[in-house]
Amino acid sequence: MGWNGYSDYTPVATKKEKARKQLIKLQKKDPGVTPIVIEGRKIAKTWWGISWCKNLESYADYSNRIGRGGTYIRNGFVLDLRVEQGLIRGKVCGSSLYDVTIKIDPLNEKAKAEIINAVGRRIESIESLTNGAFPEEFQELFLRQGKGLFPTPREIHLDCSCPDWADMCKHVAAVLYGVGARLDTDPLIFFKLRGIDVNEFIKKSLDEKLKNMMRNAGKKTDRVLDNADIGELFGV
Repeated sequence: MGWNGYSDYTPVATKKEKARKQLIKLQKKDPGVTPIVIEGRKIAKTWWGISWCKNLESYADYSNRIGRGGTYIRNGFVLDLRVEQGLIRGKVCGSSLYDVTIKIDPLNEKAKAEIINAVGRRIESIESLTNGAFPEEFQELFLRQGKGLFPTPREIHLDCSCPDWADMCKHVAAVLYGVGARLDTDPLIFFKLRGIDVNEFIKKSLDEKLKNMMRNAGKKTDRVLDNADIGELFGV
């Protein structure tokens, strides 16, 4: 603590070195640690990552505080980030090593059915999703505030082990931005996060497409694609 009551200034280079050493310790304990590494100034570069970040920034509840995490994520202070169904877990290097837990409500059944039906009209659209691209015709459906695929603040439940009284501390904000960066390389974790089984999501769409094709050919079919078929088609 400095003479004026504020914490002494610590150079960014010193903080980065501290984070680097802390990461080495974590990796020795758990080789599965997955840090977020940002190259350049942009946190996210693909449609999925950019849309995740823009969605968070669009809400008044978050707009004034989420920016605090920008410096942390760019400087490599998010040492671990893992996405599970309905759950994001992160470790962020600050004054100490802090644990961040973010719970995300599953997508409601009505919205899920609407998205599956829309995407299922075109097999090439499903392939685009699994390859990390995004068909423009689905943007409005996916991005509608409160009714789309991206979560609203009331569906996001934040917790951090740091002493900051605010729910949206800089460590939580950094982890939320980290999800945007991770979506650049693995967009399918988004469906996992919202409680959508990707295999079932694609399977239902392909089954419907197959039935339509057979009906158009004047034939009946009871064939249902199984997970092995889906994996062969899309590598999921």
